[in-house]
Amino acid sequence: MRAICCGRRGWAEVDLPGSAAEAFAAQSDAVLSGSPHALAQRLLGIAEATLERWLQAHGVPPTTRTHEGFRLLALQRQAARPDPSFNACRESCRELVYHCNVAVAGTDPGTRIRHFRMAAAVAIHLQLFIDGKLENARLGEFCCASRPLRAADAAVPSGAEET
Repeated sequence: MRAICCGRRGWAEVDLPGSAAEAFAAQSDAVLSGSPHALAQRLLGIAEATLERWLQAHGVPPTTRTHEGFRLLALQRQAARPDPSFNACRESCRELVYHCNVAVAGTDPGTRIRHFRMAAAVAIHLQLFIDGKLENARLGEFCCASRPLRAADAAVPSGAEET
């Protein structure tokens, strides 16, 4: 699927991969109890591709670096630099990393499956948020990182009485 969005360099057409995270979540328990390292890398790769899409739509080459050992976290930091409202997805990225780590470290197949399913749900949420921001750049401005923006909007004009 392709979408048109406005970035720093004007309008651009970007690829939307559909629902790779949904396809991951729909896998059977037998598949999700398989190789935890490969599954975690695949799911983190899906989330990374989502963040790469955001950066590319704004004319920014995605980083190859890692932050705290994860490229996903580095990509989120990179995306938040020019757009503080992008911090709204920081905790989602951290939660996805957490669930993947617990699934990889776990020895109980049931626990591993639950954590991979939760990580997939977070990846779906991340995809929806970022795809939404590609359509409406103001999405996410409600977050705490945007507090100075909201405070400026709510400031009482000079000479006006506060009630």
